[in-house]
Amino acid sequence: MTLKGSRAFGFKVVCPGPGFAMLAKAVLSLGLCLQLAAGQDAPERGPQPSISNSEGDLLFLLDSSGSVSYYEFSRVKEFMWDLVRPFTFGPKDVQTSIIHISTTPTMEFPFDRYLSSGTLQQAIRDTQQLMGDTNTGKALSYAKEKLFSGEAGARPDVPKVLVWVTDGFSTDDISEPMQLLKDMGVTVFIVSTGRGNYLELSAAASQPPEKHLHFVDVDDLPIITEELRDAIRDVIQANRLHAVDITSSSFRLMWPELLSQETGYYTIEYAPRGDLARKRTKQVSGAHTSLTLSNLAPETTYEVALIPESNVHYFPPQTTRVTTLAEEISPAQVLISESGPRSFHVSWAPTLESVMGYQILYGPLPGNSVKLLEVDGKHNSTVVENLAPNTTYLVTVTAVYKSGKEKSLSAKACTQEEGSKVRHLRFEDMGPNTLKASWDSADGKVLGYRVRCRRQTGPSSVISVSPQIHSVLLTDLASGTTNKVCVKPMYKNQAGKGLCRMVHMQPATEAQGYKHRQRA
Repeated sequence: MTLKGSRAFGFKVVCPGPGFAMLAKAVLSLGLCLQLAAGQDAPERGPQPSISNSEGDLLFLLDSSGSVSYYEFSRVKEFMWDLVRPFTFGPKDVQTSIIHISTTPTMEFPFDRYLSSGTLQQAIRDTQQLMGDTNTGKALSYAKEKLFSGEAGARPDVPKVLVWVTDGFSTDDISEPMQLLKDMGVTVFIVSTGRGNYLELSAAASQPPEKHLHFVDVDDLPIITEELRDAIRDVIQANRLHAVDITSSSFRLMWPELLSQETGYYTIEYAPRGDLARKRTKQVSGAHTSLTLSNLAPETTYEVALIPESNVHYFPPQTTRVTTLAEEISPAQVLISESGPRSFHVSWAPTLESVMGYQILYGPLPGNSVKLLEVDGKHNSTVVENLAPNTTYLVTVTAVYKSGKEKSLSAKACTQEEGSKVRHLRFEDMGPNTLKASWDSADGKVLGYRVRCRRQTGPSSVISVSPQIHSVLLTDLASGTTNKVCVKPMYKNQAGKGLCRMVHMQPATEAQGYKHRQRA
């Protein structure tokens, strides 16, 4: 799979080229190549030049659930302030609010409460984590109400921007409420600090994902701050024509409300920069503030002019220059997920109207046994079943275009051992701030166990033990905190299924001990 992201993605997966894909299709000899990208140093937080001539409502969707540690929550708050501090705040400038993702969504403060840098900075610092479940879908539905609510301080007819900072985990569906937000004109940026599903998050973010979706470790958030701020500024730049949702063949124009249905109409003229004689013209009523231009050439710069035709006042034309993206080629990413002993899930992106169907070839490595699945061109995933446990497979996804052309991309997939899950994870109090974690052995040829403790306060830790050992001591667990402990069996090809428990350490004023529950 190839995951496209910002410079601070944290890692890059580099896929083989078309020549390899053809070879893989014939001999199934090689899989996905991974190249770890070197990290970058965070820029220094020096004084930022102020940004004026911007007007919009900016909403942060902040993961405040129990799946986020106190340290991560604090770093995200610092990132939010660094992101917005150069903007000018006020009723005619930028307004900001925060909605917590938790069991029940909560608005930290309305958009129009803090209209100066000093008061907003203090409000962000004072924001407290709520804990609870990660009900992101519910928070998105709540955000849709507040982004267009006068009682929440939101303003009509200004650009709306949602910045969702997530660790990649959600207990409810996000696709429908997110699509409703985008349909209402909200521009969605997503920052994933965990292991989020690329296909799900790229579909949730505004297009293109290269501009609106970032994968970055929580400690490296400063690396993407300037890039994300510039992208937000492009959306909320006041009183000018600009383009969003840019693809290889289309983009959406947006402009401030200048006319009405009764006072006039808009003329939009656009042409390739290198061939202005090919000018095209469209007209829309004065009630419009956006228009999507389609059937454009890829990798082409267009000169665009918006001409307000008013019967009341004169408005000067507005112009902008927009460059379409390179032509999308499918499949550009292949993702293997939900691997079990005898099946796994294969996904790919993007899906294009020009694709008639997909062929999925798969077979074990090493070997020359190949099987074929065919999938309709409207779908982007399938389940491969009836596989052998603990086996590496080469999977090749081939897009068959209506023109007769084919494009292939390959990835390796590993099935798990049968019964490859740790059972009966339990805890024993071993004194102040210390627990003993024990478990029953997993089936199959286990090479060892990996125990991860994600503390609510303090650093996370990972302990690896030999297959004969089925317990470890966990120390430095602060009283009154809830900590997540996961145990995974390690096999030759991959890790087995992990078993996780949330462990609550009683406050020091109560009886010594702990409580634990299974995470849903």
